[in-house]
Amino acid sequence: MGELRRDPIGGRWVIVDTEHPNKPEDYEVESPIWRSESTCPFCYGNEAMTPPEIESFREYGTASNAPGWQVRAIPNKFPALQIEGELDRRGIGIFDMSNGVGAHELIIETPYHNKDLCDLLPEELERILQMYCRRAIDLIRDRRFKYVMIFKNFGPSAGASLEHPHTQLVALPMVPKNVMEEIKGAQKYFEYRERCIFCDMIRQEVQEKERIIVENAHFLSFCPFVSRFPFEMWIIPKQHNSCFCHMRPEELPALAVILKETIGRLRKVFGTPEYNFIIHTAPANGEINVEGYHWHLEIMPKLTRVAGFEWGSGFYTVPTPPELAAKYLREEKT
Repeated sequence: MGELRRDPIGGRWVIVDTEHPNKPEDYEVESPIWRSESTCPFCYGNEAMTPPEIESFREYGTASNAPGWQVRAIPNKFPALQIEGELDRRGIGIFDMSNGVGAHELIIETPYHNKDLCDLLPEELERILQMYCRRAIDLIRDRRFKYVMIFKNFGPSAGASLEHPHTQLVALPMVPKNVMEEIKGAQKYFEYRERCIFCDMIRQEVQEKERIIVENAHFLSFCPFVSRFPFEMWIIPKQHNSCFCHMRPEELPALAVILKETIGRLRKVFGTPEYNFIIHTAPANGEINVEGYHWHLEIMPKLTRVAGFEWGSGFYTVPTPPELAAKYLREEKT
């Protein structure tokens, strides 16, 4: 018989197959198919094919929008939201609406077309994380924006339309529903127990050790007890902190190392699986109490598809228990 597990933060339930769990070889893993670099607008030498860069890390003396860069931040050529204009909130009968004001940027992570995060040196990965922080901090100076979502789609089935490694930042004029539910759940726990639920989760994972993949002095990488997807992984700072951009200087290189190793272990188990990752962080420019919130990074490999039962019930079915997933990942060396 399987298990029903309830997430103590958002209250969702998942069904975990503990009786006949899938092994890594039981999954049909889709790997991205790379195209020619000459037609890729994100590749070295093709800078004129993108909108002008907002910011970059580059070699001393090299000009903007030219070769010599290590990381580039550019506007999305086809943005979901646009920075110009007024929000103009209004109602049409029972429906609420506003203008599509926001910001949509891309972080081109590397000049190399076929290198994922785990293929980069830790210092290269650290520069990418630095750029995430720089762009997020710059965007939230605009008081219209309440949340900056940082996410990566790796591979077509994960939503990537271009193969070249890149991350997206979307600044929103409101806090997304999923984020708000997570914050409210964490705050409710904090008010009742006067402790952060994420800090309690870290203590329990360290004590039990079953679901830990890897850890260092500042971060823990693990498969959460209430995973929604097989081989779902979280990376979380051990020091309580609600905002990703408020990391201490010594945490940035530690995050680069553990992110590289975590994705590297996923690659060792599944080849080149497609995946999404999302940075969960506190909102900005608002009155929301985030005292009990704790930022973290979630990685979701694309190993199964969400189908009718999941859409209809809100339950997720997980064919591999997180304890077993962590064991497979832990045993692989990067």
